[in-house]
Formats: sequence, structure tokens, C-alpha cells
Amino acid sequence: MIENAKAVLKKYFGYDNFRAGQEKVIESILNNRDTLAIMPTGAGKSICFQVPALLFEGVTLVISPLISLMKDQVDTLNELEVPATYINSSLSNIEVEERIFNAAQGDFKLIYVAPERLESQAFCSLVKTLNISLVAIDEAHCVSQWGHDFRPSYRQIASFIKALDTRPVVTAFTATATEEVKYDIIRLLQLNCPAVFTTGFDRENLTFSVIRGENKREYILQYLQENKAETGIIYGATRKEVESTYEWLKDKGFSVGKYHAGLSDEERVNNQEAFLYDDIKIMVATNAFGMGIDKSNVRYVIHYNMPKNMEAYYQEAGRAGRDGEPSECILLFGAQDVLLQKYLIEQNMMNEERKRFEYKRLQNVVDYCHTPKCLRKYILEYFGEENVKENCGNCSTCNDDRELVDITIDAQKIFSCILRMKERYGTTLIAEVLRGSKNKKIYELGFDELSTYGIMKNYTVQEIKDLINVLIADEYLIMTEGQFPMVRLRQKAIDVLKLKEQVFQKVRKKKQKTVTQDSLFEELRALRKEISEREKVPPYIIFADSTLKELSQYMPSSLEDMLNIKGIGEAKLAKYGEVFLEAVNKYKERKSIVIDTESEQKSKVAKGKKEEATPSHIISLDLYRQGKSIEDIAKERNVTNLTIQNHIIQCSVEGHEVDLDRLIPKEHEKLILDKIKEIGAAKLKPLKEALPEEVDYAAIKAVIAKYK
Repeated sequence: MIENAKAVLKKYFGYDNFRAGQEKVIESILNNRDTLAIMPTGAGKSICFQVPALLFEGVTLVISPLISLMKDQVDTLNELEVPATYINSSLSNIEVEERIFNAAQGDFKLIYVAPERLESQAFCSLVKTLNISLVAIDEAHCVSQWGHDFRPSYRQIASFIKALDTRPVVTAFTATATEEVKYDIIRLLQLNCPAVFTTGFDRENLTFSVIRGENKREYILQYLQENKAETGIIYGATRKEVESTYEWLKDKGFSVGKYHAGLSDEERVNNQEAFLYDDIKIMVATNAFGMGIDKSNVRYVIHYNMPKNMEAYYQEAGRAGRDGEPSECILLFGAQDVLLQKYLIEQNMMNEERKRFEYKRLQNVVDYCHTPKCLRKYILEYFGEENVKENCGNCSTCNDDRELVDITIDAQKIFSCILRMKERYGTTLIAEVLRGSKNKKIYELGFDELSTYGIMKNYTVQEIKDLINVLIADEYLIMTEGQFPMVRLRQKAIDVLKLKEQVFQKVRKKKQKTVTQDSLFEELRALRKEISEREKVPPYIIFADSTLKELSQYMPSSLEDMLNIKGIGEAKLAKYGEVFLEAVNKYKERKSIVIDTESEQKSKVAKGKKEEATPSHIISLDLYRQGKSIEDIAKERNVTNLTIQNHIIQCSVEGHEVDLDRLIPKEHEKLILDKIKEIGAAKLKPLKEALPEEVDYAAIKAVIAKYK
């Protein structure tokens, strides 16, 4: 049976084999079994019902939520000479009757309909004239009120199927579903003992990043300048945010469009078409844009604001890299995002139970934005996957240059303050007490009398709030649900207060100039290693690399000067200051180095201006020519491997001398060349699919550039 399916796949779709997960789903459907398939975006869900549709005797009814999705898929199928049509509100009653009649005569194998159509008694009567062998429900999570795109019309599907003279095979497909939503789909669609397939939520080609504490516009501007040739989506939480961002980017000269529910139907359609056809590179949109958009070459998805829940985020981010090429998913987090989403929850008409549920899901996204753990692991475990590896090697946590810092003392201050405030207040008031704010409410409540009042006065309120959020994400603290959540201690926090446990935080290093005194840095590292072995503690507990780099860069002359070095506080100065200061002074004496602060500063400024004037891809090429790997350059420049690969290829295309062979494994070069001769190099995706799985896109691009 599966061989027949492969023959159909080859005949109509041009593939010799199914992708991972597709074959079992198709086999289940062909065995006339109700089936639920949870497959990530880009995994090829449509093939799973389109192939059986061509093998079954009757008609397949595809229930799809968006007109644009229907039209795109039907157009694609018709291009493949698969007989398909759609029925939606754009058609007259006569046209609907005509298409149903033609389907009854065998002219169509697939009919796409909107779920709202099932509410029409006239339509249901017409459909009964058809021999429906399969019903495929796309975006099935819409049936659940706990799903992120709840559509009441999906609740009509089960009664519609029940009213048919002969029950067809019923299948449901979605890219994102928690356990709760999965059981809702089975129950509300009344699936009959379904086979359930979860092919895994992982999208290995996507790089996930959370950017906190940076100016969002500056970040986006730099990113877009470095990725001018790429296509992407920027999501905003509100129409106002979308309009503002769109106008700003347009003024900056970017090829940009906009999409939100406040635009006319004509404007939305025109903008969507412009994006789909590459007439514009960037789409700035609310979450109204995206469902059913099959554009495969979206190289990045940037969330300007934190989304309302993880399901929405993963589906929206998943619109990047549908072709399997490396792509980036970036979430820009700001403290105001949480307040905005809480406001949106309160503005929606929903009962208290629903509100509590939405607040809980919102907190999951806040935790994601603050977690010090692997982002991919967080996402996959949220969706119920087990035995996920600790380090994915492809997210901002696993790839960045952050370092572990002991924050036990600050954590104890926060925990102690929460305890003294009786665990009855939110993050803002806690932070203001710790900061020593002169807020009127603090005096009224008598919190200025607490021993923890002003104990963290060297921090801003926002920095303290960020730290509280980190401690929540790392499960030291918990927030109650509701519009005004209170922060409470978990057992882990009690253990910290009792000195049973330490707290560490991963902190992003500030971008630094290259350390010129490499030999001093290495000497300090060796000294740190000696101390760590003697004291039996990891080297980073003593001093982080960034601290050693600043020591080797600024070469302080006194213990007092050392306090200006990042990572050196009074306690560590007392413990390690003298021995490291002695090493620095001996090095300066040996090298006859005299520190001239003013001339050193002028040199740095001049160097900074020179770097600023050099194009980004040329800087990458210079590092590449020094023999550094793609991974090392990406880490040093705080960008992704994909960006560096594109920089190197760009340099070659511009005529710079580039050793492309470093990107091309010898055993792959002839394979790639042979396929280029066979099918051409106009598009990368067909080449990638025609080659063995281990041949990556970087090698393909490099071969094309080498022989162009």
C-alpha cells in the first residue's frame, strides 16, 4: 500500500521518498483509520492528506481556516495536475452548486472549504450528494478554546460528519498542540480511536534567540543592514506598533510592507501578494498575518514584542525556514511587553477561568524570555517532548558568549525582602523597596522600615525586576495568577536563604575591543587555573574570562583600580586581588609597559572608527583569512553561523580572494557539481533535496560561487 503512495508522491510531487514522519501518517490513513498528526511547520502536513486523496476512490474534503490558504494550495495542486477546487465566501451560490456537481461527476479529488461553510444547511445538503471518503481538518488546534487560534466554527465539524450517510476517514493536522489541546482535538472532533503521531516539534534549521535589554530599533536596524538580501517577517503586538515600525523602516529606505486587521481587504491582499512574490523583502505585521502563508524562503522572523503564549510564538516563528535552510527566530523582549499582553487579556471579553488560563500561558512566555537554559529545550519540553538534550548548539543560550556569575548574595537579598513583605506583592513594589524608592505607597505600608529597604540601591528598579524574572524562570520564585500577580518563594529559595544552595546566572558579556595583550591574558588564565586546582573550584568561580580580558586590557596599577574591572567586587578583591595585581605588575615591568590612559583612549577611538567604516562582511572575511572557523567568527562577532557563511559567499561573489574549499567537504564537491549539471543551480531547495542529507546548504552555495 505504501508503495502505491510513493508512486503517487513521485508522479505528482516529484519526490522519491517521504520526509520523516509522513510515511506512518499516510499508512495509517490508507488503512482507513482516523488519524491525528502533530507536525511542525515545514514538515509537509499537506502531503499527508493529499496523497491518500489521490488513492481513495471518492472525494476528500479539506477543512481549512483561511481563503488565502485554500487558494494557494488549490493553485499549487492544479499546477501539479491534481484535480482540486475550493468553496468559500468569494463564490456565488451558483458557482458553489456548479463545483459540487462537477465533484460528483469525478472532476475533483479534493475540495477545500472553510469551517463556517458547514453551518449552512443548504451547503450540507449539497455535500451529501458526494462520495466523501476522507475529511482532512487543517489547523485542528482551532477547535480547542485552549488553543491559540480558537475558531467557534470548528465546533460544527463533528456534527457535520455525523450527519453524513457514510462516515469517512477523519484526519486532523496541526503544528502546535499541548497535551490539553491534543485531547480537546480528539474529543471535540469525535475522532474514532485515532492513531496519534507526533513527529517531533523540533525545527533543527532554526536558530532561536532572545534579546533582552537592548534598544529594539537599533538592534533591528543593524540586523537588517547585515541581512539586506534576505526576506523576513517582523511581528508587532498591536496595529499601532506595526504602523510605527513600518513607517520607520520605510523612511530608512527598506523594502517593507505592512499587514494588520485595520487595513482594507484590498490593501491586505496586495501587501501579502507583494511579499509572496518578493516585491518587498520585509513584512511588518500583527499575528493576523501568516497562517497559511507557504512562502518558503523567509530567512528570519523577528518578534518586536513578546507574543501572548508559546503556541502562538512557535507557530509564528516557524514561518521562517520552511525550505529547511538555516533561518533565525529572534524575540526582542522589553519589560513593557508583559504589561501590554496583560492589558490585551483584560480587554478581551472572557470569563475568569479563561483569564487565569491566559495569564498562566503568558507567564510561560515570560519564563522563556528569561530562562538561562537552552531555548530549544524549553520549547520542546513545553510541548511535551521528553529526553531533550541539554544543549542544542543552535540557540542564543547555547551559542552565545555568556558566562556564569554567582548571584547568590543578590538572590538572598531579594528572597529576604519578599519574605519580609509577607509574599503579598508584585515585582515592581519589591524592586522599589530593594532600590530604596521614596514611593508614597512604600511609606504608607511601612516598608521603609524593613531591613531590606534600599539594600540594592546600586541597581535600577528595572535591573532588579529583570533579576526577579530570572529567578522566577529558574524556579526559585513563583508568581500567582491573575491581573495583579504576587511573587512567592519556592523551596529552592528557602534553601538559598538557609545557605544550602548557591544561585548562578548566565550574563551576556559586553562587546569588547580585541585584547591586544594576549600573552598577559594567557598568563592570567594560567594563574586562575593554578588557584582553581588548589582550591578545587571551577575557574569561572574565581574570575570570568571577561574579567581577565579587562585586566589584561587596562592593566590596573593598584587594588583600588582593580575595583573598576568588571567582575571584581570587594570580596574577590580581598581574596584574589593581590596575587593577580602582582602578575599584572610583573608583566608590565617585564615588557616595559607604561600605561598612558589618554593616548590609549585615543587609540581605541581611532580603532573603533576604522572598524565602523569597514563593511561587516569584509570584517568576517579578514577573520576567515586568519584561519578562524565559521563557528569561532560567529561567536566573536555575536552573530549566527548563517550570517558568517553568507558573508564569506558574498565576498567571493564580489570578487575577493576567498578559500571556498574550507566550506566544501572534498567528498561532497563532485556530488554537488553533478547535480548542478543535472538540474541547474537556479534554486537551492531542489538541489538540497536531490543530494544526500549530510550535504549542507553552505557547501552547495560555496560550490555555486566557486564555479560560477
